[in-house]
Amino acid sequence: MKDMYDQVVKFGAYIVDALHEYKQPIVVYIPPFAELRGGAWAVLDATINPRHMKMFADPDGRGGVLEPEGTVEIRFRAKDLVKTMHRCDNGCKDLLKQINETNSADEKKRLERELADREASLMGMYHQVALSFADLHDTPQRMYEKGCICDVVLWHKSRLYFYWHLRRALSENRVVDEIQAIVQNKNELEAKSMIRRWFTEHCGQHNQHLWDDNRAVAEWLSTQLETTSSTVIENIRCIQRDALSRQIQGFYNDFPSATFDSLVQLIHSGMTGQQRTDLLAALVALEAQTPKSPQLTSSSADSNESVDNKSEEVVVKEDEI
Repeated sequence: MKDMYDQVVKFGAYIVDALHEYKQPIVVYIPPFAELRGGAWAVLDATINPRHMKMFADPDGRGGVLEPEGTVEIRFRAKDLVKTMHRCDNGCKDLLKQINETNSADEKKRLERELADREASLMGMYHQVALSFADLHDTPQRMYEKGCICDVVLWHKSRLYFYWHLRRALSENRVVDEIQAIVQNKNELEAKSMIRRWFTEHCGQHNQHLWDDNRAVAEWLSTQLETTSSTVIENIRCIQRDALSRQIQGFYNDFPSATFDSLVQLIHSGMTGQQRTDLLAALVALEAQTPKSPQLTSSSADSNESVDNKSEEVVVKEDEI
């Protein structure tokens, strides 16, 4: 009732909503000897915003929904610890063997009391072992193997590490957003794989291991985005040109006449004189590069005549422009 009265749950939900909608890099770091447990873990879980939210931990930090004591109460109860004693302790093994072999009721009761005393004396030690075992699940190394955190970062190196991590994340997000703005169905993983391929092509196969170095990638992206003729910028232009070409080709396949008229209108009203001159020069060069058939049949000659007529119409329209 206190959580509902003080609106703890309500404001916790506000935090989750804000983290889910945030569009910039988010870093969650568990410092040395700190623990992220229960509802705090649920509020700061990286799966809330998997693209922008990343979690890290110091080697001495801990994280998990349940503390080791809670895990032991569920998974290592007293009866489970007793079974472990019977399996591992030599004293318990000997007593169990004697109990099974004796035929005397009094001797059996005496051995059972000794076994119970032995179990009581070992219970505290086995409980501590169970706590240590449960705590291994919450170590940063285990969280990293399970994919709960992205890396294990030492406290004295965290400031420099996160500086270059944020620099890289900001630059990567900028390039990914530009790619996704051009290609609508391109997800984040595909866009980042393209960036990685460009990085390998630019730096060489022998330097592809540098992709895991935040500083190297951040400096490379910063240089690429500041230069107008860099590898990244040129590849983005190629993606944009290919996407636009496919879109225009689709319009032409569905509406050939309207697309042709729209292109003529664009040349007439949307281009300068110099741009029209460059376009005509490019069309002439393209026509010169097109291979011509040495022999023409009657049908092909008729089709060529119709093409020549259309070309004359285009030239007349261009002269009018």
